[in-house]
Amino acid sequence: MTIKDTPEEWEIRSSETPFRGAKTSVRTDEVVMPDGSTARRDYQVHPGSVAILALDDDDRVLLIKQYRHPVRQKLWEIPAGLLDVPGENPLHAAQRELYEEAHVKAEDWRVLTDVYTTPGGCDESVRIFLARGLSEAQGERFTAEHEETDLQHARVPVDELVRGVLAGELHNNCLVVGVLSLVAARGGAGLEALRPAEAPWPARPFEA
Repeated sequence: MTIKDTPEEWEIRSSETPFRGAKTSVRTDEVVMPDGSTARRDYQVHPGSVAILALDDDDRVLLIKQYRHPVRQKLWEIPAGLLDVPGENPLHAAQRELYEEAHVKAEDWRVLTDVYTTPGGCDESVRIFLARGLSEAQGERFTAEHEETDLQHARVPVDELVRGVLAGELHNNCLVVGVLSLVAARGGAGLEALRPAEAPWPARPFEA
């Protein structure tokens, strides 16, 4: 048996959207189960996201600390952002987010991993990039607003982040998945074997 996720879509008898927000919405589907019965499934419809594990020459990861209202915490995170434009190239979006949130650019980009954040209640898919060859970006800094006006920045050694993840001190989904994927890749075929930055992403098709 091949251990690999596979596309499948069960019959939907009815669908409605009881809530529409600025970036996401909530959908209710009546889904036909394998035994022929139906069940209502509520879930958040999300445009998708990109995240960037930016690794510098001293083996430190670029982090930001940001207030997240739903969980009432300030979380250490890696730079990330929404795919605001349908069909947007995720690499271009990631490069933009790294510039806006950290005023940094990178020379080497690879796909670290793709992940559904909460597939039981949301269709969000995130592509996490590994960015290396970091340097200060040129041009004006992005004008922050809302929670981003209170961002903190840090560069933290990979080993310290692994310790924090396993100790239950760091909780951001993309940070946890990204750091542990980095360590796994190093212990396996190596970082050079990671997928190229423009690798296909079936969960969120895009134009190359």
